[in-house]
Amino acid sequence: MSANSAEPTPTVDVVLVKAGRTKIRYAAGLLHDDGTRIAVRAPWAGDVTRDFGFVRFEKGDVFTEFYWRDRWYAVKEVRAADGTLKGWYCDITRPATLTGGELVVEDLDLDLWRSADGTDVRRLDEDEFVESGLAERDPAAAAAAVAALDTLEALAREGRGFAALLS
Repeated sequence: MSANSAEPTPTVDVVLVKAGRTKIRYAAGLLHDDGTRIAVRAPWAGDVTRDFGFVRFEKGDVFTEFYWRDRWYAVKEVRAADGTLKGWYCDITRPATLTGGELVVEDLDLDLWRSADGTDVRRLDEDEFVESGLAERDPAAAAAAVAALDTLEALAREGRGFAALLS
């Protein structure tokens, strides 16, 4: 389905789970599902502006989110209400599952930010990841999470950034 299609976009509920509890649930338009990668689009789901210091997520922002059934991350393209690209926010997650109308991802605390111009690439929440105890509870999952963060950081620092991954 193209962005200019007159067909209605089916919706799914994106469910972000953290530490066994639902952290957030929001409706998103399903753009694409090829059996491996799922793409959805949704407005900023927060009730209030969230200022991280390096980026602000606020009412009117639009997130085009990419999830994989076989990868340990999600990549979210963030645009302002006027369409200006702010950058990409990446969550390290277990592989996504889409069942019926629910897209479920388990957040593993690690995150990565890449600014629109590529000059700001930063790893986030590594302290939360350590505090989560995942390395002790599930060493294989912890290793996969760290490897996924390393992979995303390497892509983010390349000249093309996430272009090849998301095209």
